[in-house]
Amino acid sequence: MRVSDTAVQVHGGMGYIEETGAAQYFRDVRITPIYEGTNGIQAMDLVGRKLSDDGAAAMALLDEILDGAKAAQDKLPDLANQVWQAAETLREATQEMLDAGMDDRFSGAVPYLSAFARVLGAHFHLRAANTGDEQRIALARIFVTRLLPRYASDLVEARAGLADLRLVSDDTLAGLAH
Repeated sequence: MRVSDTAVQVHGGMGYIEETGAAQYFRDVRITPIYEGTNGIQAMDLVGRKLSDDGAAAMALLDEILDGAKAAQDKLPDLANQVWQAAETLREATQEMLDAGMDDRFSGAVPYLSAFARVLGAHFHLRAANTGDEQRIALARIFVTRLLPRYASDLVEARAGLADLRLVSDDTLAGLAH
């Protein structure tokens, strides 16, 4: 969805003209966030049901990411270090999610899902780059240096909990709409 939106932006007004193809991609991909239910529902499933094993599956996946970063340390130390740090930070945030009440988990579910996705994406790019293929290294470098860093701000939001959200009443929100 984001890639097709960027494609439309790249073409400016021409992005909506059928000659570029960007508008068609944008229309076609719009359904992807809701194929398996909304992203929010998937995120709540992640922090609810998927962490219901006391985080065992998530921690095992994070161990795999950390092992992958260690394996890439000799060939790609700069990228491996960034992926390792992101996985460690995600591990800490996952433990905080496990220690939090369900309402606090749900309030941070979407940014937590986003952070987890970014760390997983970095892991798979790093693993592909570790083969030595120059194009895969270039793609990994772009992902790890430009996209992965957003995980940190996602985790700030995920860790914020529900308390500040409860300070805004329905009446306040309704008044802002007018």
